[in-house]
Amino acid sequence: MNILSIQSHVAYGHVGNASAAFVLQRIGVEAWPILTVQFSNHTGYGSWRGRAFDAGMIRDIMQGIGECGVLGKCDGVLSGYLGSAEIGTAVLEAVAQVKAANPKARYCCDPVIGDVGRDVFVQPGVAAFMRERAVPMADIVTPNHFELDHLTGRITKSLAEALAAVEAVRKTGPRIVLVTSLMVDDTPADAIDLVACDDSGRYRLRTPKLPIAVNGAGDAIAALFFAHCLNKGSAADALSRAVSAVFGILKLTADAGSREILLIDAQDELVKPSREFRAESI
Repeated sequence: MNILSIQSHVAYGHVGNASAAFVLQRIGVEAWPILTVQFSNHTGYGSWRGRAFDAGMIRDIMQGIGECGVLGKCDGVLSGYLGSAEIGTAVLEAVAQVKAANPKARYCCDPVIGDVGRDVFVQPGVAAFMRERAVPMADIVTPNHFELDHLTGRITKSLAEALAAVEAVRKTGPRIVLVTSLMVDDTPADAIDLVACDDSGRYRLRTPKLPIAVNGAGDAIAALFFAHCLNKGSAADALSRAVSAVFGILKLTADAGSREILLIDAQDELVKPSREFRAESI
């Protein structure tokens, strides 16, 4: 399986493609990374070096891949953080190119917009681009709870409200929706929920909340969920596999007291999780 992953990248740490590309490769999926930015480290450190690339760079790389004659072998496109709406347009052009070469290919959009406690943190125009153009074109989307509300213009406090918002997203185009970091009124204070919905049903998975706040876990879950969906065709199975793997990595990271997700040290969790969680039908 081959997945084209268009995301940011850091030299130190594991966010964007520095997270997604490795987890895909570790489970046996060939990753074709295209970088939207190259930074020294995550911006959460307060200072960093490097620069963002422009839409022309993405188009140039895509042209080169196309000239290799391999786009027909691409099974899916994954996108994450976008530095601008212009870059987003180039990403959607890349999706169209891949689907023209392989009509069975699928597009997974991780609609990075913001988060609870941080509000919207993307550049002006990106949130609207996600809502109006990227999400409707996607086959799979993986918003967090904040992003689900932002995409639908709702405030969801109950599971029923969250599921209604998911269905509103599905009506715009994507057939599969994964919601991460879901906290509704019946979510225990010491737990966190994830919900996945596809044409077969609606599923929830609940894990203990770990005493940790690191970057890159969402990028890993989106990549794993997408790959397992492509491989197994089941949102419930993909949810169980992706969350079990990332929970194991985060548990080791929390135990070590690391500021960065210990993706390499805990890589065996990707293929043989220490603890398996199963999604339940709701």
